[in-house]
Amino acid sequence: MKKIVFLTTLLLTTALIKAQEDMPVVWESRLSHQIIWSGTGVEGATSYAASEKDITLFDNATGKTIWTKDFGDIAPKLRKIDELIPFWESKTIFLFERKLGKDQIVCMDLATGTSLWSTDKYQDVSESSVTYIAEEDCFALTQKKALVYIRARTGEELWSTEKFKGVVGQYYYDGSSHTMTMVNFVPGLLESLFTGFKNQIVRINVANGEILWENTYIGRAERKVITKEFLFDLSVASNKVFLRLNGMQVYDYKTGAQLWSAAFDFTPEKLVGKPSGTKVFGVYGAVAEPVIDGEDIYVLDMVSKSKQYVKKYDLNTGKLLWTSREIKDARAIPGMRVENGKVLLQIGGVVEVQYQRTYRSGDQMVTETAIVFKNVKPFGIQAFNATDGTLSWESERFKKGITNMISFGDNAIVCSGKELYSLDITNGKEKYSVPVSKGGVGLAQMILPFKDNTIVVVGEKGVSTFNADNGDLLNSGKYRTSSLEGVVGNILVMKTPKADIGTFDLNTCKYKDFKARKGATTTLTNEGDFVYVYEKRTVTKLSTK
Repeated sequence: MKKIVFLTTLLLTTALIKAQEDMPVVWESRLSHQIIWSGTGVEGATSYAASEKDITLFDNATGKTIWTKDFGDIAPKLRKIDELIPFWESKTIFLFERKLGKDQIVCMDLATGTSLWSTDKYQDVSESSVTYIAEEDCFALTQKKALVYIRARTGEELWSTEKFKGVVGQYYYDGSSHTMTMVNFVPGLLESLFTGFKNQIVRINVANGEILWENTYIGRAERKVITKEFLFDLSVASNKVFLRLNGMQVYDYKTGAQLWSAAFDFTPEKLVGKPSGTKVFGVYGAVAEPVIDGEDIYVLDMVSKSKQYVKKYDLNTGKLLWTSREIKDARAIPGMRVENGKVLLQIGGVVEVQYQRTYRSGDQMVTETAIVFKNVKPFGIQAFNATDGTLSWESERFKKGITNMISFGDNAIVCSGKELYSLDITNGKEKYSVPVSKGGVGLAQMILPFKDNTIVVVGEKGVSTFNADNGDLLNSGKYRTSSLEGVVGNILVMKTPKADIGTFDLNTCKYKDFKARKGATTTLTNEGDFVYVYEKRTVTKLSTK
């Protein structure tokens, strides 16, 4: 009897495996050279792949090669290519031959593969030190002693200034006055270039580099080390400059005078240990963003490792309306929401870690680029009254673990990793709890909202969905050990340590699979409908639907 049961189980498992679809191949293109560098024009018509000697531009729709060129023909001045950096908005690529103090740069047109200009004037240029100003078709290029402004297509230097130190971060361009308001920052890789660096927010005349006004800001402006997203936001409205960076800082647009500030300095890197061989590293999402609710703004103030508060300000005047009691010993507060007259805080839980490292695997040196999610202790959920900042309720349920918190209407949904909990936002009372194991995809790495009432559980081995109203399991798709790669619309992508990818339809949790070679590079398009995979000499375009 046991043999019959075992055989039946085996047959069912085999049937399920066979029923599982592979991702449809739209096209597969084998290049004439190896792929060391690659770039996918997710919003454009073309992409590229390159070795140390050759580069190919191919058509995104068909995979057909548009051109393949030898770097020696494109850039005769370069004896070898040490690095390649694309600037997609400007449709150019920088080619580098690195020499100590004598770097050679060639700016190549991406569409034609021809050289636009070359120079050895600028040293220690990296992707982090160049900002493309689309409104002017110019590059703002950071050097140790000066900020240099050059035309993208010709390399003509228009001006330089020693009064602005660091890299141009996010900026606001004013075409009527031909000015830019911008914030400086220093990426980790460039820290050794600058001594005596200070935080600057400036308004500058783009025609000649004259700084019209200058002020300082609190905190550390930066971009994510892998995905390059800005970790701050600069905007101008009602003749005010709003800088959202670890709180909010507001300046007068005409004079640069600071009107009010509710900001703090916080460095999250030490929350998570670095893997061995790490070159670049960053921890993100450890402090929740400010929440604007009508004419009010709620800010987390991480004064120190042992002193944290919620503060409510009048958005227009900066007047402090209230300060909550101390939130003791919270090393990270990734989540803050204002719902139904309550300010909800998620203490501890999932933070994002991005890094690039080099390590030895057998006889080869492998470069690994990763985006992973780690848990930071201690854990808890607290709710404060939005009217006066007094503590409304606190849940002891999550002392042992939290991944993250989301909300649907009057309900806060909190995941402990093992369990889903629905809490009434008004009083913290538990409406239901459901084991994540119902979904059959291992422990939850995080939860996500989908549509109006669906909880998505991103598990260790797949994806499951639950009804937010009652906790009922809706759908489940079991996969291999993997982590979240990206989400666009109803398509969620999981990636294994060996670079295999599964694309899940969140409406059904059915997935399509692609087994890639270890070390393969994958890119999900902005619409979530295709994935590009780069392996050795082959580029493959896959459909997620």
